Amino acid sequence: MCGIVGYIGNREAYPIIIKGLKRLEYRGYDSAGAMIFDEGELKLSKTKGKVSDLEERAEKEISLSGNIGMGHTRWATHGVPNDVNSHPHLSNSGNLAIIHNGIIENYEPLKKELIKRGYTFKSDTDTEVLVNLIEEVKKNEDVKLGKAVQIALNQVVGAYAICVFDKQRPDEIVVARLGSPLAIGIGKDEFFIASDASPFIEYTSNAIYLEDEEMAIVRKDKPLKVRKIKDDTLVDPYVQELQMNLEQIEKGGYDHFMLKEIYEQPNVIKDTYRGRLHANEGIIQMAGVEDNLEKFLNADRILIVACGTSWHAGLVAEYIFEEFTRIPVEVEYASEFRYRNPIINKGDVLIAISQSGETADTLAAIKLAKEKGAFVFGVCNVVGSSISRETHAGAYTHAGPEIGVASTKAFTTQITVLTMIALRLAKAKGTLSNSDFHRYLQELEVIPEKVTEALATNDVSKTIAEKFKDAPNCLYLGRGYNFPVALEGALKLKEISYIHAEGYPAAEMKHGPIALIDELMPVVVIAPKQGHYDKVVSNIQEIKSRSGKIIAVVTKGDVQVRELADYVIEVPDTSDALSPLLTTIPLQLLSYHIAVMRGCNVDQPRNLAKSVTVE
Repeated sequence: MCGIVGYIGNREAYPIIIKGLKRLEYRGYDSAGAMIFDEGELKLSKTKGKVSDLEERAEKEISLSGNIGMGHTRWATHGVPNDVNSHPHLSNSGNLAIIHNGIIENYEPLKKELIKRGYTFKSDTDTEVLVNLIEEVKKNEDVKLGKAVQIALNQVVGAYAICVFDKQRPDEIVVARLGSPLAIGIGKDEFFIASDASPFIEYTSNAIYLEDEEMAIVRKDKPLKVRKIKDDTLVDPYVQELQMNLEQIEKGGYDHFMLKEIYEQPNVIKDTYRGRLHANEGIIQMAGVEDNLEKFLNADRILIVACGTSWHAGLVAEYIFEEFTRIPVEVEYASEFRYRNPIINKGDVLIAISQSGETADTLAAIKLAKEKGAFVFGVCNVVGSSISRETHAGAYTHAGPEIGVASTKAFTTQITVLTMIALRLAKAKGTLSNSDFHRYLQELEVIPEKVTEALATNDVSKTIAEKFKDAPNCLYLGRGYNFPVALEGALKLKEISYIHAEGYPAAEMKHGPIALIDELMPVVVIAPKQGHYDKVVSNIQEIKSRSGKIIAVVTKGDVQVRELADYVIEVPDTSDALSPLLTTIPLQLLSYHIAVMRGCNVDQPRNLAKSVTVE
């Protein structure tokens, strides 16, 4: 979950490293560090805190003019966030420097063995163990850095994306990956290294994404050579043309990335169905589905695996797939799926959902399903990500870079993709009438305009946020398609405002949570006119009779709930199945404004990181 960045070439490395770390800070922001090699000296600066803290410190501690360097922004795993545990880490000799994203699971026995051999350790990290293991191999085997890294990595268990520098070989950086992402940007006589392409997008549009168990020795004036770590065989790397642009990863005048990404939803939903949805012709065209249509149609069941917000999108998809296609669906936490000896059959289809395409648990679930013979389909946002490469087929969401740690536009674009898949299968199976199929296509096509209308509730959401910003707890209730929206709304509030919140099916309130309701408890009820409206009205009456404060998300023009609720937020009318694309919007805005009013760091909430690439 950490962010790593490196540069070797003819430019000054320091500005590239610092700018790159700022763009990767969504991956971790407990501490940060940088290394610049200049005039034979390896200069290091690192500190607890954010990249801005590092920038202030580094300008006094390290050279700003060297042409080779690397940096790291950390999400702590081994060792508390402090200066000493920050990366880069040096070997005992001071010759080797390393940055690392991942976890070395067998670091303790390795550390004990290295201590026996005279090594000492300043930090509590697994990474310092790895750099000293590389040094020990280099010394004992009398090999160059690249070979030492390869031998050492064959002795470790865990996940890693690493950059290693040896000041005795100042013209190269050695990189390797297993389970954690690593991209190499290719310029003219220069290379950029990073956890994703955002740090080097303005310098080059060409990149290589290392596969698992691959390494490369990066030299500024020589062609890149990629090898397998286990057997040293050469690999012909695939050079990709980057899809993002610089404007996409800047705030564009918004106060926070999260707010920008909330307001991007009309456009990114349209981008996601552009070229796929042809409502007037009654056509949905998705290559990954068309090429594997029989596998979907013959599926005994569909398994959906995901984590966090993507799991909530999967829950929405469960309702959609079962209603539209009549195929049984099970939605699993990827983090639990691999550890409970799941029953997976060759007739199963597994859909893996991940914004980043790098979620470690979801990747593990994919590998398990493939081993059992299931067909695996990926839904992710990042072109060239691990999930896009590991799955048999898939579909991108086209949400563009999502920098805010709390996911927003990923949720709605994932639902858009999953809805299109379900509609295409329903058409092929004949489980939806022709009129209903065309109606859903027409309605999905105008959803972006309705999302724009839902965004107009911003001022209302802000007013309500002012009333409840100091609430210690909050309940979110929904039924049917909007039960997962209740879960997602509660998650957003927890993530960025640190208010305890829980989502429940509205009818489950009577099975325990109703005991919590009093005049101090805000209850957000998602009550669109479509679906189980009368049942939700009854649930609202039960809350009202116990003095609960009701914030209701309703269909525009609603009368009945308006009379009961303390506060009302209106969204446009749409079909029940598509309502999550609208009802989630005011919940995102409500959470955002509450967090801002509480003085929270909206884009970088404490203890969280955007991409969970370690277990």
